[in-house]
Amino acid sequence: MRVLAIADAFIPAPVMDAGFAAFRRAGHDVTVREWPHADIEALQTDNLLIEQQGANALQLPDDLVQDIADYDMLVVQFAPVGTALIERAARLKYIGVLRAGLENVDSAAAAARNVTVIPTPGRNARAVAEFTVGLILGEIKNIARSHAAMKQGVFRKEYVNTGQVPELLDKTVGLVGLGHIGGLVAKFLQPFGCRVLVHDPFLTDLPAGLERAERLDDLLASSDIVSLHMRLTDQTKNLIGAAELAKMKPAAYLINSARSGLIDESALVQALENRSIMGAALDVFDSEPLPAGHPFLTLDNVTLTPHMAGTTRDAFANTPKLFCERFLAKAVL
Repeated sequence: MRVLAIADAFIPAPVMDAGFAAFRRAGHDVTVREWPHADIEALQTDNLLIEQQGANALQLPDDLVQDIADYDMLVVQFAPVGTALIERAARLKYIGVLRAGLENVDSAAAAARNVTVIPTPGRNARAVAEFTVGLILGEIKNIARSHAAMKQGVFRKEYVNTGQVPELLDKTVGLVGLGHIGGLVAKFLQPFGCRVLVHDPFLTDLPAGLERAERLDDLLASSDIVSLHMRLTDQTKNLIGAAELAKMKPAAYLINSARSGLIDESALVQALENRSIMGAALDVFDSEPLPAGHPFLTLDNVTLTPHMAGTTRDAFANTPKLFCERFLAKAVL
């Protein structure tokens, strides 16, 4: 089998090449090329465009894929695999995606050509789950705000939630989605003594120690902290809007380390301005980088991070190897 792997700034060509050693040992021919970007920010800009507009929003440079008709498998992380590319790939049997989401692949075009699309779920689940717990603690304890003030020479002690800063013991944390990431967040939170409430319409078996909320409204009304871990689809877009925010407790916090489109940003801005919820912590945004003058930048009850939850050395470096191991173990050749 001939494999073409497209590396990028997060998984550079040498890392991708080393990760595919198992394929070579199994007798497969692997070619690694890198999708060029000036820097990480440029890659993230392209990635956001693809996530919002789909796999056909961008075309790969032709020198990366000019001989795509000669390959049986194409493996990418963020690189777009649109209709035109799939139609040129006469021999293609598999498209490997080195992450859980498939936003950068035209899955309908692949299905029409009987090409199997294989994601790598859970590849950065631990990274995002750890970061999510950090977002929760950072927001409710004012860690980032106090740090920023100290750097400015201000020994700040007063915050929006002064007098109401919570501990996690006996608090209800509502997880919207319990996939790889949500499951780890639940596991990490249980030693804090939290009650973990879960809403996930696709969940059949609930892990021990967790409680199910059949309706999203019930979770929102009961939770002290709401953390989002759903994929972005037509059905989940703006899952949290003005009506949903109005159902949350006035002292509750909203956490999003998943996809920005899960939240109606304008509705969240209004809720934070009106202080109808206590605060929020966000790692993802409709526009990235966050533009100057965005209302989030003026609010004193939101913690902001630049879409970095899943960005760890371990997650990126291990992903090609993880994909190869799973693919070869299933013997789908």
